[in-house]
Amino acid sequence: MDRSAETRELCSLISELAHDIEEHVRRCVADSELTASQAIALRELAEPLSMRELANRMHCATSNVTFVIDRLEKQGLVTRRPHPTDRRAKEIALTEEGAQQRTRIIERFSVNTPLSGLDADEQQSLHELLRRALSAR
Repeated sequence: MDRSAETRELCSLISELAHDIEEHVRRCVADSELTASQAIALRELAEPLSMRELANRMHCATSNVTFVIDRLEKQGLVTRRPHPTDRRAKEIALTEEGAQQRTRIIERFSVNTPLSGLDADEQQSLHELLRRALSAR
């Protein structure tokens, strides 16, 4: 197989894996009161983040994050507070209930994932390869 065909196939496989991961996330939240976007936001909020930082981590527009955070705030899972170093920005932080929900979501995300067919060493190797590929852009 020539290099361009290998690259196309690799891109196709990565795209398929990304789709499988998105479906996995949807299944994990299907019986909860959360949308996939809300669950991903909770997953990313391991620490307080600005809306821009959260949007970057979620790979979406800040306006989409605003909508997601509005809904999470109404559910009592997050709170907005002044950013400690940027007067123009708000920082998003989990409430105690939000932290508990985040723990449950992460537990659900880790069961029967699209990567479950890989052992720990293979997952670590994939992680390192993907990090290198992303840092090369």
